[in-house]
Amino acid sequence: MRVAIYARVSTTDKGQDPEMQIHDLKAYAEARSWTIAGEYIDHMTGSRDSRPAFKELMTAAKQRQIDIVLVWKLNRFSRSIIHLINSVNELEALGVQFVSLKDGIDFTTPAGRLQFHVLAALAEFERETIRENVRAGIENARRKGKQIGRKGLAPVERKKIIEAYEQDPAQSLRAIAKQARATLTSTARTLNDYKAGLLDRDGFRYPAPLVSCKN
Repeated sequence: MRVAIYARVSTTDKGQDPEMQIHDLKAYAEARSWTIAGEYIDHMTGSRDSRPAFKELMTAAKQRQIDIVLVWKLNRFSRSIIHLINSVNELEALGVQFVSLKDGIDFTTPAGRLQFHVLAALAEFERETIRENVRAGIENARRKGKQIGRKGLAPVERKKIIEAYEQDPAQSLRAIAKQARATLTSTARTLNDYKAGLLDRDGFRYPAPLVSCKN
């Protein structure tokens, strides 16, 4: 069995050295008589993750160059449960086994596969619970008359946009936004409402659009 060893350390993890992970993974692979086909090591820097070794590992899996991916711990392989589940499912679809040494998850055994699928089910349950809580919170806020989403501009801010527009209706939207010190989105939304008769010249909103009624 050809095994790929993956290790990851971060510059924010003080005192961490990938050699500790590599040493344990090599010893485990040798104990199981696996052939080490490659070592993939990522060093994380800053707040954004750039994982070239991880991408190389997944490419090797897609090209059928490896049979097993061996990691020290799950949190070394992935920093989020969603990414972990997706990545391991992709490996499984490619026929590549997955083993996490310290977590005791071993896809080469039925018990290990069951353990991971239970973990995936719990993760999906957690995501669905969060979605339901968010939806319930939004519905409760709406019932209480609270505004959902970004707060709109105040009338005085809309008035500045309208005044800038009235000075020269032919000027660009960007020029109007710059003069009124507003964003392009807010400027466009305000002018659309104003032209539709939903706002007066002072930026106050009419209770309904001003339309003529014909019998």
